Parts: sequence; structure tokens; C-alpha cells
Amino acid sequence: MHILEEKIRQAMAEDRYAVIPFLTAGYPDTDTFWRSIAEMDQHGADIIEVGVPFSDPVADGPVIEAASRQVLADGVNLAGILENFKMRREYLKASIVLMGYFNPFMQYGWEKLAKDMKEAGISGIIIPDLPYEEAAPYREIMKEQGIALIALVGPNTSAERMQLYADVSEGYVYVISVLGTTGERASVAPMVASTLRRARSVFKLPIAMGFGLSHPEQLDVLPEDAQPDAVVFGSALVKYLAEGNTAEEFMQRWEGEKSRRRHG
Repeated sequence: MHILEEKIRQAMAEDRYAVIPFLTAGYPDTDTFWRSIAEMDQHGADIIEVGVPFSDPVADGPVIEAASRQVLADGVNLAGILENFKMRREYLKASIVLMGYFNPFMQYGWEKLAKDMKEAGISGIIIPDLPYEEAAPYREIMKEQGIALIALVGPNTSAERMQLYADVSEGYVYVISVLGTTGERASVAPMVASTLRRARSVFKLPIAMGFGLSHPEQLDVLPEDAQPDAVVFGSALVKYLAEGNTAEEFMQRWEGEKSRRRHG
């Protein structure tokens, strides 16, 4: 079993959602970012998704796009991200997943990327602009180093297409709750339940849900047969840090999920 799947299944065995915060690398500044990583690790994160900044983040809303542009101006880059995780890997309990766009990874070089990710203790990668039809060679390069290429599916993904991903995927599947870009939303859209049910009928892997989550109560509207196994939140955390708050404070609203039954 891949370590990412293992992390989520351990949370499921404890009858709770696995918690997966997302934070753009280097945001809002280098010191705060690494302090936030440590705080998330210490306060309930099972997996941490780290955004690799890119100048044209087509799947991201204004909050994460602004964060990406800011850290690029500050000189944050993929090589530095990997080197810093390499130095810190032994101190982190949570598994790390990189989330970024194809171009920076291509420029870095896929073989080198996979090897450096392994050395940095990074377990997975999410590439929103890499379609299934083009992913096979990159998936194999990553798999050779034990790194999972995480599938992204959404409301417009048919069961047949989900099956294509299910046949080759490891770790977990990331279900996008809405069509459109990332961003904090007040409620979970009604179509989420049908998307989650469809994914559940196809994937044997744990299901993580993201795009728009900011607090646990949003999950209460989902029926028992349409609950995710893990929750991903990013824009709400980025916005919270931008206001001068700490990751530890933000995580407290999710840390309680350790004692909250996933199905109410």
C-alpha cells in the first residue's frame, strides 16, 4: 500500500476525515511558510499539499494566484523547495505532496525531479494541467521512485473516464467539488454528492475532496453514502495567513475532526 493511501486509511480506521491542508511554497514569506508547515504537521495534518508557484496558474482562484505571484517575485523556485524539504524530511510526520503545473516540472527535468523528490521525502505529485492521455510516461517515472501521480476528477468526469484513472492511480483520488477555479466557498454545491458517489463506485482508493472547503461544518450537508475520506483546504488557509494569523490557529478547527465521526 502506498504511504499516501496508508495515511488516509489510518484516519479512516480512527473514524475521522484525513486532513490535507494546502499552502503555496514560501507564502507569505519563507520563515512563516516553514513555521506553518511545522504547525500543520503538529496539529492534525495527515498529508500536506505544497503548491509550486507558476506564473499562469489556470486552475487557481485569485487568492492562490496572488500567493503564487508573490512568492515567485520573492525568488521561490522548485529547486529550493526540494532542497529545503530534504533538510527537514526527518522532522515531519505528515506526508508531503507537491501540487503544480506541468511547465515548471518539465523545465526541471522529469528524471531529476522524481529522484530529488524521493530524496526530499515527498510522496506524491498533483499536476492539474496534465491530462490522462499524456500522463503515462511521467506516471512511470514517478512510480519508479515510489511517488504517486494523484488523479484529479470532478463533476464533469464520467464514470468511464474515472475508470481510466482508477486502473493506474495510487495514493488517493482528488475529487474537485466544483467546476471552476480554487477558492473558498460558503457551502458545498449540491452536485458534490453525485460526484462523490460516482467516484466511490469506481475507485478503490481513498477519496479526498477539495476546492472550496474552509470549515468542517460544510461536510454536514453530505449524505452518509457521499462522504469523502479526506478533506483538502487551501484558499481559506492562505487567506487566513495573509491576515496575520497562524496555521496552528487555523488547524484547530480541523484538529477536532480527530474525535468527530466521519459520518455524523
